Amino acid sequence: MSKAPDCSLYPLHRCKILHMVRHAQGYHNVAGEKDHKAYLSYEFVDASLTPLGWQQVDNLRRHVTNSGIASGIELVVTSPLTRTMQTAVGVFGSGSYIDADLSPPLMVAGGGKSDHNAISSSNCPPFVAVEYCREMMGLHPCDKRKSISEYKTLFPGIDFSMVETDEDVLWKPDTREKDNEVAARGRAFINWLLTRKEKEIAIVSHSAFFIYALALFGEDCHPLVRNEIRKPFANCELRSFVVSDRSAIGTSVPVTNFSGHIPPVPDVPNHDDGEKNMENEHT
Repeated sequence: MSKAPDCSLYPLHRCKILHMVRHAQGYHNVAGEKDHKAYLSYEFVDASLTPLGWQQVDNLRRHVTNSGIASGIELVVTSPLTRTMQTAVGVFGSGSYIDADLSPPLMVAGGGKSDHNAISSSNCPPFVAVEYCREMMGLHPCDKRKSISEYKTLFPGIDFSMVETDEDVLWKPDTREKDNEVAARGRAFINWLLTRKEKEIAIVSHSAFFIYALALFGEDCHPLVRNEIRKPFANCELRSFVVSDRSAIGTSVPVTNFSGHIPPVPDVPNHDDGEKNMENEHT
């Protein structure tokens, strides 16, 4: 028997394109690089983006626009923390909001302790906040979220309907989430994405979440490919992947396939029938 090819083949309608983005630089990142103990400080509860972080957002926004990525995205999924939502709306939003816009802004002016202008939701894909893709939770105050009620006033164009509780009941002040628990969230998150109808999705999340979620993949790949999948993300880094629904979790229908059958055609009248019809017309 011939050796199998060094690749995998999946039906197109069972696949999705995922554009994964780690949030831009936050104030907790700056402090943590100087002293790792800073991650334990309540000064950085739900840390927001630094001015450099907003510059990173602007750079990535130009890239997704110029490369054509932005035009294909059908859904933006973000972790419900200030730094991820700021990054998501800054990169994939429609630029500055004006009062004449009919839709609510994705972010109001100064949203999340910033001096940034309001960001428009016009001509944008929908934005949804999902707790599955939060950072590793517990112990570090920078990973504790605010109430959804407060977020709704700052990010009115984001859909928070999937977040079940107003207050953060997942973050624990004295217990850090275990590695395998983050990986389990990652698996559940990917499976949820497979059930979505959208084929091209942007995801804005966090360093540790991506590390443990992506570690679930690549074991059957060449080490070079496995490293491309699993390497840690820099601030505001974007990497694009294709994920296949091998277990038919979703219910997508192929729209590009063609069965190849010859379509039925109406019977063509024979010559005698044509003559009889002409005779009837003259009588």
